[in-house]
Amino acid sequence: MLQSIFDALFGCGHQRTTFPITGRATAARNRTYVVCLDCGKEFTYDWRKMRVGDPVEAVPAAVTELTAR
Repeated sequence: MLQSIFDALFGCGHQRTTFPITGRATAARNRTYVVCLDCGKEFTYDWRKMRVGDPVEAVPAAVTELTAR
Protein backbone atom coordinates (compact mmCIF):
# COMPACT_ATOMS: atom_id res chain seq x y z
CA MET A 1 0.00 0.00 0.00
CA LEU A 2 2.82 2.39 0.83
CA GLN A 3 4.34 1.75 -2.61
CA SER A 4 1.06 2.62 -4.37
CA ILE A 5 0.83 5.90 -2.45
CA PHE A 6 4.45 6.71 -3.36
CA ASP A 7 3.78 5.91 -7.03
CA ALA A 8 0.67 8.07 -7.03
CA LEU A 9 2.60 11.04 -5.65
CA PHE A 10 5.96 10.71 -7.39
CA GLY A 11 5.95 7.77 -9.79
CA CYS A 12 5.14 7.26 -13.44
CA GLY A 13 1.49 7.64 -14.45
CA HIS A 14 1.81 4.97 -17.20
CA GLN A 15 -0.21 7.08 -19.63
CA ARG A 16 1.77 6.13 -22.76
CA THR A 17 1.81 2.40 -23.49
CA THR A 18 2.53 0.10 -26.40
CA PHE A 19 -0.16 -1.63 -28.42
CA PRO A 20 -1.14 -4.88 -26.64
CA ILE A 21 1.38 -7.67 -27.26
CA THR A 22 0.55 -11.37 -27.01
CA GLY A 23 3.57 -13.44 -26.02
CA ARG A 24 4.50 -16.95 -27.01
CA ALA A 25 2.89 -19.91 -25.32
CA THR A 26 4.67 -20.68 -22.07
CA ALA A 27 4.15 -23.33 -19.47
CA ALA A 28 1.19 -21.38 -18.10
CA ARG A 29 -0.45 -19.89 -21.24
CA ASN A 30 -0.31 -17.04 -23.70
CA ARG A 31 -0.46 -13.69 -22.02
CA THR A 32 -1.27 -10.30 -23.43
CA TYR A 33 0.49 -7.30 -21.99
CA VAL A 34 1.38 -3.65 -22.62
CA VAL A 35 4.59 -1.82 -21.75
CA CYS A 36 4.79 1.74 -20.41
CA LEU A 37 6.87 3.79 -22.86
CA ASP A 38 8.11 6.09 -20.10
CA CYS A 39 9.34 3.64 -17.44
CA GLY A 40 9.33 0.23 -19.18
CA LYS A 41 7.02 -1.51 -16.70
CA GLU A 42 4.81 -4.32 -18.09
CA PHE A 43 1.10 -4.66 -17.33
CA THR A 44 -1.44 -7.34 -18.19
CA TYR A 45 -4.05 -6.38 -20.78
CA ASP A 46 -7.63 -7.65 -21.03
CA TRP A 47 -8.87 -7.71 -24.64
CA ARG A 48 -12.50 -8.23 -23.61
CA LYS A 49 -12.60 -5.18 -21.34
CA MET A 50 -9.91 -3.33 -23.33
CA ARG A 51 -8.25 -2.32 -20.06
CA VAL A 52 -4.75 -2.34 -18.62
CA GLY A 53 -4.50 -4.61 -15.60
CA ASP A 54 -2.02 -5.45 -12.87
CA PRO A 55 1.76 -5.15 -13.21
CA VAL A 56 3.53 -8.24 -14.58
CA GLU A 57 6.28 -9.74 -12.43
CA ALA A 58 9.66 -9.60 -14.16
CA VAL A 59 10.98 -12.95 -15.40
CA PRO A 60 14.79 -13.33 -15.51
CA ALA A 61 16.21 -13.60 -19.04
CA ALA A 62 17.77 -16.98 -18.29
CA VAL A 63 14.37 -18.48 -17.46
CA THR A 64 12.87 -17.00 -20.62
CA GLU A 65 15.63 -18.52 -22.75
CA LEU A 66 15.16 -21.96 -21.18
CA THR A 67 11.39 -21.98 -21.77
CA ALA A 68 11.82 -20.87 -25.40
CA ARG A 69 13.81 -23.99 -26.29
